[in-house]
Amino acid sequence: MASPLTLARLNAATAPEFAAALDGVYEHSPWIAAQAAAARPFATLAQLKHALVTVLRDAGRDAQVALIRAHPELAGKAMVSKALTAESTHEQGTAGLADCTPAEFAHIQALNTAYNAKFGWPLTLAVRGPRGTGLARHEIIATFERRLGNHPGFELAECIRNIHRIAEIRLNDKFGTLPTLGNQAWDCAELLAAHTDPGYAERGELTVTYLTDAHRACAAQLQAWMRECGFDDVRIDPVGNVVGVYFGTDHGTDDGSAHERPRLLTGSHYDSVRNAGKYDGRLGIFVPMICVRELHRTGRRLPFGFEVVGFAEEEGQRYKATFLGSGALTGHFDSTWLDQTDADGMTMRDAMRHAGLPATLAAIAVCKRDPEKYMGFVEVHVEQGPVLNAMDLPLGVVTSINGSVRYSGEVVGMASHAGTTPMASRRDAATAVAELALFMERRAAEQPNLVGTMGILTVPNGSTNVVPGRCRFTLDIRATTDEVRDACANDVLAALSVICEKRGLSHTIDQTMRASAAPSDPAWQQRWERAVAAAGLPVFVMPSGAGHDAMKLHESMPQAMLFVRGENAGISHNPLESSTADDMQLAVEALMHLLDQLAEESR
Repeated sequence: MASPLTLARLNAATAPEFAAALDGVYEHSPWIAAQAAAARPFATLAQLKHALVTVLRDAGRDAQVALIRAHPELAGKAMVSKALTAESTHEQGTAGLADCTPAEFAHIQALNTAYNAKFGWPLTLAVRGPRGTGLARHEIIATFERRLGNHPGFELAECIRNIHRIAEIRLNDKFGTLPTLGNQAWDCAELLAAHTDPGYAERGELTVTYLTDAHRACAAQLQAWMRECGFDDVRIDPVGNVVGVYFGTDHGTDDGSAHERPRLLTGSHYDSVRNAGKYDGRLGIFVPMICVRELHRTGRRLPFGFEVVGFAEEEGQRYKATFLGSGALTGHFDSTWLDQTDADGMTMRDAMRHAGLPATLAAIAVCKRDPEKYMGFVEVHVEQGPVLNAMDLPLGVVTSINGSVRYSGEVVGMASHAGTTPMASRRDAATAVAELALFMERRAAEQPNLVGTMGILTVPNGSTNVVPGRCRFTLDIRATTDEVRDACANDVLAALSVICEKRGLSHTIDQTMRASAAPSDPAWQQRWERAVAAAGLPVFVMPSGAGHDAMKLHESMPQAMLFVRGENAGISHNPLESSTADDMQLAVEALMHLLDQLAEESR
């Protein structure tokens, strides 16, 4: 068996030797490695991977399509005739495609035919999956069926993304390396997803809402893992947050003496939306847990304490109490939340008591952190969007969490007969709202890092043959600064008045939510940037369009976030939400690098 490839050997090789060493990484396409050789020397495997990705991205569409066509069909004629490359044979065998039942084989053949007819190339899929151990056949078939509905342009990008993933796994094989720490994060996500609320478990869906049995099981599992990882103090606080502290060399007493240095705080939430993915929030708990595990395994202490919090509630699904967990740490627990009721009529106070929590404001007040005792807050989070995928980058550094404002409104006109009411005489509420939606779309597109969405548009008691007399709608406007957000909101509300006046309609509009933007602290952002650069990756900075616990902690202390690329075009709040073990490995390494920076600064 040949010895594993090394970067030193690649960097010292001639150009032909370099291409030969990477033969088979990209199917029948040695030109990719040949061109990447010019980017040497490579300091990290991630840097080599990105160089190969860049060559293909810059090669253009024709070269990309030719590469896709160089790949064999899944469970196709080449597999049957044993004409696959060694790499493809191993991959399709790992996924069990050589063991298809006759019915599965016939179904895949039909899918191959339909897919080729629609797109003009074979489906490319990294059948070894996000952990590298192989997708199940039913997962492969489901992916095949789903991707058949994609737009050709989108599907081309998906094929290339999967080709890069195939190449990444093949490179790992050549270098004899595994994303061991990333695998641990992936395994944690799978294991924690076993706990899900009733009604969803039966459908194989992940839903974990505040203080349900599944939620409490997640908290218990996180507690157990934190203890196994080597945290010195692990507890569940009065709102259900799971708190783990890894003491630093400065630790004096169990209750934290005055001479201790400020701690670093990190974490994310473990509750979920309904029918969710497995990584939103949770990845930001697993990554620091694994860092602590490595510190403890090597007997290393940092010069400061490291506190990890699994926030009990961020999504506001069971009760309208968004950021309940992180809000308790900043002293912003709303006393009225205790009297809220869920869909079954249970108050939050009773739910807390059922979970063994004290459910008193005095107890909850103890959760508040003294900002003077913390250096800052950092959060690792799956991106929840398509940007990193489009950039072919595994990590991104967040510049700001967007400020947002939401409205709920209604336009009122006159319901009338669709056949007898002339167009010039109509007072159509729905077309007015549609006009407003188009105005907001144009207005939001005028500036970078500004977005506007009309997520709900309904006609109460609407009928096919009735001109809509009422139309209810929502507005969601977000930007990296409050000034840009508010300017857009003001223009949209002014346009609403003009549209209604012109059409002879009335309207109501109510603000339902306002959250300030949370720009990253420059010094903490730079620490993340240095961590990404140390991995050999380009430093890409980006705003966060979604809200995160970091925006609550921003109210008390400096904060900055690191984004990790998600699979499936970065989809989130969806069962297709995913990430690869290799990308999660880079996230763990980045956080460890940040900890090392802080340790050096503390000396």
